Amino acid sequence: MTIDNRRTIRKYTDRDVDEELLQSLLARAARTQTMGNLQLYSVVVTRSPEMKQRLLPAHFGQPMVTQAPVVLTVCADFRRTTDWAMQRQADPGYDNMLSFLNAATDALLYTQTLSALAEEAGLGLCFLGTTVYQPELIIDVLRLPRLVFPVATLTIGWPAEQPPMSDRLGTDAFVHAETYQPNTPERIDSMYAVKEALPENHHFVELNNKQTLAQVFTDLRYTRKDNEALSLTLLRALNRQGFNPCPTEQ
Repeated sequence: MTIDNRRTIRKYTDRDVDEELLQSLLARAARTQTMGNLQLYSVVVTRSPEMKQRLLPAHFGQPMVTQAPVVLTVCADFRRTTDWAMQRQADPGYDNMLSFLNAATDALLYTQTLSALAEEAGLGLCFLGTTVYQPELIIDVLRLPRLVFPVATLTIGWPAEQPPMSDRLGTDAFVHAETYQPNTPERIDSMYAVKEALPENHHFVELNNKQTLAQVFTDLRYTRKDNEALSLTLLRALNRQGFNPCPTEQ
């Protein structure tokens, strides 16, 4: 699978993912970009059925969590760098929002590189955006220490399906020359014309008794109520893990 024909895989065969292959992919992915060459990420590898079952509620019961041979939780990690600094008579100051953003960026860059390498090797995977919805459940199950925070989860295995490729917006929707260009009504209509015209999206709208595809997202899939509630959960978890979102001004 290449980037030109990649698709999300949620069903896997019974074939295991060889440990040597997995370790090779994990090592090769470390060549990705990283802030200050600090590699501000850690990966927790889950193979145990019992541990997958414990992670399942954090991902709202999505079946690929327990069905995939391997589940990888990629974490923003300033714990290792902090411990190194303290052991070398240095004074770390990484318990803040900027440090979390730097570590989260490192972790997501690593996740993307790992995903590309795994798919090139013939593996299928699913990126679980639910990782940051209920992070405290993952923190507890994986025993993540202070300054370690889960930001991405991949379920990985050998594909047992070949679903259709998802649609994507054209470059005119996200590429801006020199400065950000305003989203005029005409541009919005042009950007979303193909997506809104797809038969499956028409069916999606009708199935949910909505007038537009946008309403499906705002009213059902990613609602204001849920976003605000999960944001509070996220902030609480960040504080718990030592990344203070609002440090007191000195």
